[in-house]
Amino acid sequence: MQIRQQLFKDGVVQAEGLHSLVEIAPNLVLVFGSATALAQSGLHAVLRTAFPTAHLAGCSTAGEIAGERVYEGACVVTAVRFERCGLRTASARINAMEDSQRMGEHLGQALDAEDLRGVLLFCKGLAVNGSAVIQGITGAVRSGVAITGGLAGDGGAFQQTWVLDDQGVSDVGLVGIGFYGPAVRIGYGSYGGWEPFGPARRVTRSMGNVLYELDDEPALNVYKRYLGDYAKDLPASGLLFPFEMLGEDHNRLGLIRTILGIDEEAGSLILAGDIDPQGFLRLMHASTDALVSGAEEAAETTQNMVAECGAGLAVLVSCVGRKLVMGDHVDEEVEGVANVLAAGTMVTGFYSYGEISPFSSSTDCKLHNQTMTITYLAEEVE
Repeated sequence: MQIRQQLFKDGVVQAEGLHSLVEIAPNLVLVFGSATALAQSGLHAVLRTAFPTAHLAGCSTAGEIAGERVYEGACVVTAVRFERCGLRTASARINAMEDSQRMGEHLGQALDAEDLRGVLLFCKGLAVNGSAVIQGITGAVRSGVAITGGLAGDGGAFQQTWVLDDQGVSDVGLVGIGFYGPAVRIGYGSYGGWEPFGPARRVTRSMGNVLYELDDEPALNVYKRYLGDYAKDLPASGLLFPFEMLGEDHNRLGLIRTILGIDEEAGSLILAGDIDPQGFLRLMHASTDALVSGAEEAAETTQNMVAECGAGLAVLVSCVGRKLVMGDHVDEEVEGVANVLAAGTMVTGFYSYGEISPFSSSTDCKLHNQTMTITYLAEEVE
């Protein structure tokens, strides 16, 4: 397994900057960049010319991760050559939110095989039900397949996100990379670090990922009341105050939901994923120290799964809400992860509108919000 990376700080990917990556003849190229970088008209052509046989995948971001740093307005290109792992990609287009589960199922059917070990997934970040996408995929592939990845971002503007695949760049895209065979090793971890505040409120009306009422009151009214002055900056300010999902008996489910949009007329909140219509929700907040500790815990979980593999590729997907809370200290969570992982590990990734990962090695894949998730890819040493 060989890995090389190139950072384009101005977000403009140029052919001459890809020469060192071409040298390893990669079969997978991951690209994470700002919305402006992904939308540039010649991006796909430059990549396809440089890597005519490699699979291309990636998305726009709310911040780019390379090494131990977080960048703004950049584009990170990571080339990987797997020697003994089979690769396959599949794509779909989600033109409306109600298409989410069906398109996820389509993707899963295209990737499923007896030797499928994992799927790395990148999806549009707006007008999508991330939970439904995952339900579609998990229902179409065999049990035990690790599904990880994230939803695209656009710097917190909530206007337009982009997904890159073998065919081009699309604002309604969904792309999955399948990893096949016994030689591939996949580790993963996910952890938050947020703390609850305020009372738990019952969900009294919802549909999928749209929350209409809490305690029989329009959800938007309740939420604005808690946010106070922050309410004028919705939906972006909602990233600072996500919901924790609680069960019918107020038990913690380990899932957080971010607000991706609001509907003033309906008084509703559009969340990144499904909520339990019989459950409860409680607001959350966080500090930099707590979020960094959560990121390190995710890294420790990941490293324990692949301890015998040595250096590999770590794809970090962290929520834009964490980035807003940490501000100028956002590099600290990436540094914390890098320090836990094996020496020599190549780190890439992005800040997202939703993170995709199992809770642990024994649980199903879920859509997370406000977490740091890590996917570790390596090949078994012969």
